[in-house]
Amino acid sequence: MSQDPTSAGDSPFRSEPSARDDAPQFVLPLVVRIERDAPPARTDALETSARAVLVILDDERSVGDGEWAEAMRYWQDARIRKVVRRARGAEWRRAEGLPGITVTGKSAEVRVFPPVPLDGWPKELAKLQVSGTDLDDPEPPADADPSAPVLWLNPDLDMSAGKAMAQTGHAAQLAWWELSDEERAAWRDAGFPLAVRTADPGRWPELTTRGLPLVRDAGFTEIAPGSCTVVADHPALR
Repeated sequence: MSQDPTSAGDSPFRSEPSARDDAPQFVLPLVVRIERDAPPARTDALETSARAVLVILDDERSVGDGEWAEAMRYWQDARIRKVVRRARGAEWRRAEGLPGITVTGKSAEVRVFPPVPLDGWPKELAKLQVSGTDLDDPEPPADADPSAPVLWLNPDLDMSAGKAMAQTGHAAQLAWWELSDEERAAWRDAGFPLAVRTADPGRWPELTTRGLPLVRDAGFTEIAPGSCTVVADHPALR
């Protein structure tokens, strides 16, 4: 599935009504582990969330006749919704018992699950809280490697960690859709390296006009509809 992520046409993220609204609406659940005494670093959580989205998109169960393929098709044919919830202790252990994939970063653990209907969340996930995912970086992240994919956050938006995790997941997905099979394979074989950084305010306008995949949020939570949240700067798309 490939589309122009910056167009005003059939984008899965734009706020205007479209045919996507008539399709069955699914959501991709992500759960981040936030233990009370050992929360993950914010940037690592954002990067791990983005990688988790790539991992499930690439999983053999998500394509062809795989067991998750039908749900993945429903989800990608409608609005692309991702919801990040938090868990710790027994909540996390129950979440790990459900079909899904856990992706581990330097300090973060994120479990991604196959899409579910908007009103059909498993009870183990439905009871988890969305709020409370405000995380911090103990130290400022190092400069991003310009030879690797970078997901640039809009410097003018104030998003919770949970919201930002969903947005970086959107950006990684848009980049994935735009890549050729060979470019996808190269990214996969390298372990899906990527960095999430906040763009310099002076560079943000230039990033949004380079034809790179750009997430325009539908405005369901936190920010205004149509807000540009993340630019996916993958070397193969420059």
